[in-house]
Amino acid sequence: MCVALGMLGTRKMLSIFMILAAVCLQGTLVQQPGTAERRKLFFERFRRLEEQFRRFQEVTLTRLQEIAGNYNVSHDIDAKFEQLLSKHQGLESAANESHTATQEELSHLKALVKKLQNKSKKQDLKLGALEEALSERDREKAAEMQQERALLANLTQEVESHREDTQAVHAGQRILQKALESLQDALKNQGSKLDELEQQLKSPVHNEVLLPNRLTAAQLLNRVPEEQEPEAAGGQNPTVKKIHGKHRQRKKLLQESTRLAAQSQARGLQSGSPPGQEAPQQQEAEAEQPPLPEPQALRQQQAVMDKASEEQEAQSEAPRKPGTICNVDSMLFFPNASTENFATFTPGFQAGLLELSLCSWVSTGANYLGTILSYATEDNDNKLVLHGRDAAPRNSIHFVIGDPAFRELPVGRILDGKWHHICVIWSSIQGRYWFYVDRRLASMGSKFQKGYEIPPKGSLVLGQEQDTMGGGFEPSESFVGYLAGLAIWDRALSPGEVSGIAIGRGLPRGTIFTLANVSALHGALQKVNCTCLEHCL
Repeated sequence: MCVALGMLGTRKMLSIFMILAAVCLQGTLVQQPGTAERRKLFFERFRRLEEQFRRFQEVTLTRLQEIAGNYNVSHDIDAKFEQLLSKHQGLESAANESHTATQEELSHLKALVKKLQNKSKKQDLKLGALEEALSERDREKAAEMQQERALLANLTQEVESHREDTQAVHAGQRILQKALESLQDALKNQGSKLDELEQQLKSPVHNEVLLPNRLTAAQLLNRVPEEQEPEAAGGQNPTVKKIHGKHRQRKKLLQESTRLAAQSQARGLQSGSPPGQEAPQQQEAEAEQPPLPEPQALRQQQAVMDKASEEQEAQSEAPRKPGTICNVDSMLFFPNASTENFATFTPGFQAGLLELSLCSWVSTGANYLGTILSYATEDNDNKLVLHGRDAAPRNSIHFVIGDPAFRELPVGRILDGKWHHICVIWSSIQGRYWFYVDRRLASMGSKFQKGYEIPPKGSLVLGQEQDTMGGGFEPSESFVGYLAGLAIWDRALSPGEVSGIAIGRGLPRGTIFTLANVSALHGALQKVNCTCLEHCL
């Protein structure tokens, strides 16, 4: 404003000055006569000068306006700079906030994508497992149908064979009945002969004549001694007494033979062997061998029975063989594929692990090796897993450290129902790992989670795979079988130490967990205390 006012004042002063100059010059020219031409030239020059002055005035005014504008701009530029600076700071803070929000959303989206990928993988595995289970069930049903048909055919054959056996049993009973009748007839004949001998012995006239016959009869009955005692005074002849005794003994022996025949018949029915087949064989054997006296046969049978009972007692009282692998301390039995069967260690790892060794004796009758161990934290449910499941491929398991990094370990030779010793070793220094089965190196590698540290304060579970911390189990991933002598170290064991554990030496130093540290057993899981592996089952 001041500049504009100054410009107006200057313009007025210049115009007044030009008017005064023109008046003065006009007076001067009027006073000098005869100067018309000069006056004309002067006015022309004056007009030109006025025009130039106007031009100059316009240019000056324009310049002054530009100067005033520049002044106003320079006067307001600080405020504008401050406004621009504040706007810039606001934009920068808004950009930072949006950047942090975007990063959070991206991390959340990444976590969701990982979870979705894991779920999709699990769903794919479940679908594959279901398809294989359906196909296996179809095959099993077909096999069961074939087995049932074969069983029906076998049953019909067995029924026919049982019919034949019953017929043979009836025939054998008839044969035995006939044999008993013949024995009774022979006994009656012997009794009549003994009565005749008694009557002959009672007559004193024939004593001397019948002495050789008495000796022959006594020898036939049961080897009567050759030397005869003299008759007691006023008593009966000792030979007659002996004959009566032999007669009573013959009756007892007949009753005993009848009882033994009935027992043998019952045993033949229990054992399933038809008596009709045994009777001819026994008759042939009796025909080939000379007949033994009946008391002697009874004594031999009793001796055989006593010997068999002594052998049975000796076998039952036989001492248990000493074990050779006596470093297991205890065993866990997982009876079936159920989410209820698992063991927990509370608390889990107390410090981060840069190295790890896990060894255990394993026995499974299933056609796959389930999840032996899983360790989960709030951030990740697969920090450390020996993951197996009832799905193809069943001859390998996944050794997982920090999902999704894993390596496949071959376990085909373990699936035979026998005891096998396994050791899994990992070191983050070079990312190296080793897998031993029965002291032999089955798999190894490097660059597996190099520099990684397994975090502490997690959930450690045996026999199940955790989809959430302490839960989220699936039956197809459950372990079925036996785990004995399981131990965990916070260092990498050497091959010599692994071999020493497998042959029954003491456990190496530095164990952080054994089965003695199990805090809780769940479901139908059973724990058996056994120092030696041979005595666990």
